[in-house]
Amino acid sequence: MASQAELVQQSVHEHHTALERFGILPGVALTAAIAAAAFGLRQLPMVGLLSPMILAIMIGIALHNLVGTPLRAKPGVTFSLRRILRFAIILLGLQLTAAQVAEVGATGVGVIILTLVATFLFTIGLGRVMGVEGKLAELIAAGTSICGASAVIATNTVTRASDEDVAYAVACVTVFGSIAMFLYPLLPGVLGLDAHAYGLWTGSSVHEIAQVVAAAYQQGQSAGEFGTIAKLSRVMMLAPVVIALGLVATRRASHHAHHGAARAKPPLPWFVLGFIALVGVNSVVTVPPEAKSVIVLATTFMLSMALAAMGLETDIAKLRAKGVKPFILGLAAFVFIASFSLMLVKMTT
Repeated sequence: MASQAELVQQSVHEHHTALERFGILPGVALTAAIAAAAFGLRQLPMVGLLSPMILAIMIGIALHNLVGTPLRAKPGVTFSLRRILRFAIILLGLQLTAAQVAEVGATGVGVIILTLVATFLFTIGLGRVMGVEGKLAELIAAGTSICGASAVIATNTVTRASDEDVAYAVACVTVFGSIAMFLYPLLPGVLGLDAHAYGLWTGSSVHEIAQVVAAAYQQGQSAGEFGTIAKLSRVMMLAPVVIALGLVATRRASHHAHHGAARAKPPLPWFVLGFIALVGVNSVVTVPPEAKSVIVLATTFMLSMALAAMGLETDIAKLRAKGVKPFILGLAAFVFIASFSLMLVKMTT
């Protein structure tokens, strides 16, 4: 008679064999279907204010917790969350050129960098004081200081937090970025901001690209264009931040291994170098507008697939167990980035 250990080993082997037989197609098809549904839902009144990435993770979470993620979809879900995500981040590089960064000017870039670094450090530090788990605080910091949901999932390639942490961080940046999208257009007159200053403020502090576009264009074409360019310049900072976090994670792993802990070597985010390379290509080669619009759409669709996959691996019970502290941290980070960037904008314009 087989021992219990042998039965367990046989069960695990059969499980892996079943997954290999199905391959990645069912899971990839599922995440693609969710992404397509998210794009379709944006045609409904008011729902269009949410990005398809946010809708995709919401659908994924609902499907996983109400119905369950099918076993045969698991490999494709993992593929969407890892490989498709990295490819989409590389393609983000085609949305930015060195000339656009130059339009922001040295002062504008300085405002963006100072705001990003101060917000990131503030959020990490406050999270430590509040007792928020370090990886979750890092994700909230990245999402708030750089570019919302896409920064959260890009940062997690080196942070390696749980799917629930990622979903929580995405929820935080979505809620507070949406608040900013509605609140900011009411303030330029009160704060005495002209179109240029208002565009820089939105671009350097609002979370998602779509939210920046929605808020900035409320004050006219000039504010909208400058806000969008400022935001894209901020997106470029995703590369050095993720690389720096990867180096820190690798150093931590080496330190733990040196002290006898299990050896772990977090991957350096080499795909970010692809992002930088495509920024360079886009700076010297003129991509036709028709082709660029298709690339932007494809990039957003793939990021939506990655977030759908994240939702399909997120347990609401575990999210609830995180408590309210990380949400308060997200609120504090939002207030900080809005006020700190406004102070810099007022000082420099």
